Amino acid sequence: MDKSQKNLLYLFELPQDPISLPRGGGKIHFDLENDASRPPVVSTRLAGNVPVDTMPVPERGDVAPENLGTATSVPIGSPFSFFIKSHRQAAKDLCGVFMKTKNAEDLLQVATRVHGQVNETLYIYALSFVILRKKELRNSRLPSIIEVFPGKFIPHELLMRAQLKINHEDPNQTEPLIVDHEFSGTHLKPEHRLAYWREDYGINAHHWHWHLVYPIDMDVNRDRKGELFYYMHQQMIARYDMERLSLGLPRVQKLENWRAPISDGYFSKLTVNNSGRAWGSRQDDTIMQDFQRNDFGLDFTDVTDLEIWRSRLLDAIHQGSMVDRQGKRVTLSDDVTSGKRGIDILGDAFEADSTLSVNFPYYGDLHNMGHVLIAFSHDPDFAHKEDMAVMGDTATAMRDPVFYRWHKFVDDTFQEYKVMQRPYTEEELNFSGVKIEKVGVVRNDEADILHTGWNKRGFEASRGLDFNGRPVLVELKHLDHEPFNYHLQLNNRGRTAKEVTVRVFLAPKFNARGQKMNFMEQRILWAEMDKFTVSLKPGGNHVVRSSKDSSITNPEELTFRDLENSGTDPASPDATAFNFCGCGWPQHMLVPRGRPEGMAFQLFFMLTDYAIDKVTQPATRSCPNGVSFCGIQDAKYPDTRPMGFPFDRRPPPMILNRPVEDAADYARLDNAFIHDISIKFLADELKLN
Repeated sequence: MDKSQKNLLYLFELPQDPISLPRGGGKIHFDLENDASRPPVVSTRLAGNVPVDTMPVPERGDVAPENLGTATSVPIGSPFSFFIKSHRQAAKDLCGVFMKTKNAEDLLQVATRVHGQVNETLYIYALSFVILRKKELRNSRLPSIIEVFPGKFIPHELLMRAQLKINHEDPNQTEPLIVDHEFSGTHLKPEHRLAYWREDYGINAHHWHWHLVYPIDMDVNRDRKGELFYYMHQQMIARYDMERLSLGLPRVQKLENWRAPISDGYFSKLTVNNSGRAWGSRQDDTIMQDFQRNDFGLDFTDVTDLEIWRSRLLDAIHQGSMVDRQGKRVTLSDDVTSGKRGIDILGDAFEADSTLSVNFPYYGDLHNMGHVLIAFSHDPDFAHKEDMAVMGDTATAMRDPVFYRWHKFVDDTFQEYKVMQRPYTEEELNFSGVKIEKVGVVRNDEADILHTGWNKRGFEASRGLDFNGRPVLVELKHLDHEPFNYHLQLNNRGRTAKEVTVRVFLAPKFNARGQKMNFMEQRILWAEMDKFTVSLKPGGNHVVRSSKDSSITNPEELTFRDLENSGTDPASPDATAFNFCGCGWPQHMLVPRGRPEGMAFQLFFMLTDYAIDKVTQPATRSCPNGVSFCGIQDAKYPDTRPMGFPFDRRPPPMILNRPVEDAADYARLDNAFIHDISIKFLADELKLN
């Protein structure tokens, strides 16, 4: 095992503190040689005769500030935002420095010397980016962002209470601090009833990791990146709407009038980069204003700029083409046999990646600057010297109710494009020769009733914050569900085995008025639950699939302690799988909350021909989790069909000579099936094995 590769883990600890401070529970010391500004580290032994590993780090002339490009332009202790173009350039410059290193030892030395010279979040971002992408380092594993920056996940008041307790009451306290999900507000505001979902550590960690895997302006040309930007965020809005309906609230309303007040404010109670500095807050009825700050290296941006970019994108959608930088027309269509689908081109322009956008100067930076103007709406001209709000950071943006209103606008724009695509034909939807005879879900021997409730997950806040060298444990309360299995009775009418793709979606059956939804009302509520391949022998087949194997989810966040105690060699293929599969929807949030009395949902199953679905490419590393939302690193997206198929388009007018009115009409086809289930929310903590 490469010792340097293993020790890269400890560069993620205590990002706010000097690198000379002991890490790994005091077992790891970085000793910067010939550095008069840092005290020398003396090798010793901890209590219990545990040896202290001192790592000497020689001087490096190649990491002087003048060799770091714009990486030093983001002030230490301040917010770092990948939505801001100058910050993306700083990240690109620092990633370039790290990418030039020869091996793990070289990166360890360079990164150790850079520590303290650049912004903390920028540093962790660049280090994570490079570990994921340098071929000789991809087998190293990343610790949870929750432990690296506990200040972004745990209320400042609670962290200070822990510090005071250690200083004045019980320096050896071992009881974990319980973080309830309602710390940011009360139920006086209807939106606060959804705090358990918005403040969930898992979905916020997922959002950070997804934007790490799919960065913009970083010369990372991932397969179908623009389409996945659309699809992953569309799915998040669908899942948020499920929670709203579970609580008797209407579906989220898009933020489309940018000159009207934003009704709901947000006060995060969190700190920036563990620094103790509070995020900017937004009062109720704040109005988005022109951005006129010069402290973030951004040009002034007016609300009018957003409106112009929106108009140009909508014109392109309705004209069926975009204009590239040479003035040539680029057709927007999802019916392409080669090259990019229109949704991919549109996604790259909307997000907007200046290196991939068909015409960045013309179509602009709508998605990112929308985040920025909202994040600075409380102090757009720096009159009060306030920091940006949580909408500016991918690790915190999903906490704010306005995130969902903004991304509802984003998704509605994409849906303008999607409904202009021709409907799938009956032949494209059908898969002759196979039939779904029966389906169901089973939980603890009970059929078609799923249970959700509360659970807790433990983390060490002391890995990211120094509590006088004492361990501080926290437990974050979160929604969870009891595991279940899908059971499918499938019939292969052919004489030889057939490989099929099984697609599973979930949606509420009734709208906020208690009415059964028609196809178009329910269409963008269908949330992908799983997608997998199975070989069917001729005749009957009984297929069982565990909810734990979902293609959209990622296993629970692994902590520093998990990684230290793991028997897996960080250089093994298993470790590689974790690193990239760290991108994915949290497993504990797979199932929507439902209601105490039970809430009606529908499961939709469709079989498609794997011979058409499969992507021909070299063998790739096994990464079963999270691929629907995150793809596969260094490979094509493992499905040829448009993401969200078959619900990404309007339905055909007729199926089997009868009109299509709701999703159940798709189930007239032998390869489709719709099934009613109930989801019950249990107010108590779940008893999970």
